Amino acid sequence: MNSVPDPQASGPAGFERALAGSDTREAAFEDAPRGPLQRLQRFLHLYPTLVPFIVLAASIAVFSAIVGTRFFQPFNLSLILQQVTIIGIIGIAQTLVILTAGIDLSVGAIMVLASTLMGRLAILAGLPQELAFAIGMLTGLGCGFLNGLLVTAFRLPPFIVTLGSWSVFGALNLWYSGSQTIRAQEVAASAPMLQWMGAAMQIGGARITAGTLLMLGLAAVVWYVLNSTAFGRHVYATGDDPEAATLAGIRTRRVLLAVYASAGLISAIGAFALIGRVGAISPTSGATANLDSITATVIGGTSLFGGRGTIVGTLVGALIVGVFRNGLALAGLDALWQEFAVGILIIAAVGVDQWIRKVSA
Repeated sequence: MNSVPDPQASGPAGFERALAGSDTREAAFEDAPRGPLQRLQRFLHLYPTLVPFIVLAASIAVFSAIVGTRFFQPFNLSLILQQVTIIGIIGIAQTLVILTAGIDLSVGAIMVLASTLMGRLAILAGLPQELAFAIGMLTGLGCGFLNGLLVTAFRLPPFIVTLGSWSVFGALNLWYSGSQTIRAQEVAASAPMLQWMGAAMQIGGARITAGTLLMLGLAAVVWYVLNSTAFGRHVYATGDDPEAATLAGIRTRRVLLAVYASAGLISAIGAFALIGRVGAISPTSGATANLDSITATVIGGTSLFGGRGTIVGTLVGALIVGVFRNGLALAGLDALWQEFAVGILIIAAVGVDQWIRKVSA
């Protein structure tokens, strides 16, 4: 029987002989066979931004099959773009907040408050429309800053803070407006600048509004900030792991404050687009903006747990909502079922996000 030499009995030479005779194979683990569902899960985990595009393509295919060629008429496609303009702008604001693992339930209320303030100052108070516009933008910025201050300085949960501010801003809007609507004719006569975003140009049979172009331009700016600046990287890092971001030298409180303030300013920009879209200034406009913004953001692939998501995905999410509502309307279904479908989309989007996150290494 061969025996392994005792290294201690043979000195250094024994150690070398024992090492030469040892097994040099590396430890290896065989990958368990993956089924089609597991491979799809891993693929979506590696490329999560593809999910909203897949859903959008499937939605278009389904509704084009149901309603026929009416869906692809230029006027109908441009109508979808007009319908999602407000959702897209407010969704951009919501995306910034959700990327930091927060949520802002007050973006819609800020938008309506800013629109009411701009309209009443310019038309009823007689201020120059440019000054009224600037005050509206500053109001949105201030409301967002207040949300951020409460979240960062007092360490309050974003959900509770913005739920409370939603009620506060909504009450201020109703008090200041007296629940009265300013008609489109009055706006056009006294403050036509506020209706600029409703201007449209005809391209073929499509009608493209300035508000749609504003949404795309704003999305391009925010996309650049998130993907090409240090601040954008700090936003993602803060949402992904705030403790690690702090240890890396990122001032997470300042990041959060800037994010909430930016969300408020973008909401005020949404107010400008809202006046152009509606024409009139109503304290009850944009009643579903809060829910719609969350819907577009989540369906667009932004994780509610923070640290993952894109502005492009949010715009695609807004288009998905628009396609569903438009397709169901063309199919002759009641608005009740449109909201039902959007609710199912939200639940499905969160479920898919959870499923993708559980992918095995």
